[in-house]
Amino acid sequence: MQCGSEVAPRACVDIHTLEAVALAATRSAAVASYAWVGRHDQKAADAAATTAMREALADAPGRGTVVIGEGEKDDAPMLFNGEVVGNGHGPDFDIAVDPLEGTSFCAKDLPGALATIAFGEPGTLWSPGPGFYMDKIVVPPRAKDVIDLSDPPERTLVKVAEALGKKVSELRVVIMDKPRHKELIARVLRAGAAVQTPAGGDVGGSLAVLLPTLDVDLLLGVGGTPEGVMTAAAVRALGGGMVGRLAPQRDEEAEAIRAAGMSVDRVYRCDELVAGDAFFVATGVSGGPLLGRPRECDGTTIAESLLISRGQVRHVTHTTFEAFPA
Repeated sequence: MQCGSEVAPRACVDIHTLEAVALAATRSAAVASYAWVGRHDQKAADAAATTAMREALADAPGRGTVVIGEGEKDDAPMLFNGEVVGNGHGPDFDIAVDPLEGTSFCAKDLPGALATIAFGEPGTLWSPGPGFYMDKIVVPPRAKDVIDLSDPPERTLVKVAEALGKKVSELRVVIMDKPRHKELIARVLRAGAAVQTPAGGDVGGSLAVLLPTLDVDLLLGVGGTPEGVMTAAAVRALGGGMVGRLAPQRDEEAEAIRAAGMSVDRVYRCDELVAGDAFFVATGVSGGPLLGRPRECDGTTIAESLLISRGQVRHVTHTTFEAFPA
């Protein structure tokens, strides 16, 4: 996302400017969707987040292409694959996005909903085509060289524990509480590890692994492909470990993957999911241990964000002199 030596028709914009754009986009989406917290209307919350994020990205300096978005999987309002945003006066960049990660958390006023986005250099963010789901393992940097999706979960636990200097019984594992994970959760528990089972929040679970203050050692299981690519951007930026492969949940999805000439057996490393410079941003919507929810104070709106870029984690507090949307 830096300028080359050749003169380009669009002006050059450095990474700090693009980081500011991403922060503005997630903040706008978070504040807009916060109006729907606890109202049990997931589609309305998604639509509010998506509309606000699209408006925030419209004037971005450059030309951003949505490589992978969330809406196609569940027929939600969306920034669609191939959509182009920005004013065209700056560099090209790729986008992976879920304007509202954890829509059910937002709708039910449960902690964990986030507005999320990742930016990458053109051509660096993996496109899963018609694949909506992927199986993955996410670990901290010290365990990045020991993970293998062909290993049974018990073997993965042993290898990760050894890499982290722990006993298996000391590991804390995140696995989403989904019917597809019933056996996986049971096997991990029988092996002796502790398991956190959030109802959703694939990205939030992965961030808990990458951030040492949240005391989680690895993430296992099947989640969405947009969340997987955004997670990979954060993993790459922080030197963590991740492997993933497509895991279709319906026959139609599997057939579409085959028709696209893609394999459900190929395992992708983190540097294949994100093959170049990228960064990740999230803003809190419904609160939780990772990021607080937006709040009003004396006529201003305050939101909390996380920027993961170039080996660093920055916590950002946004304050604007605007009230919540009506």
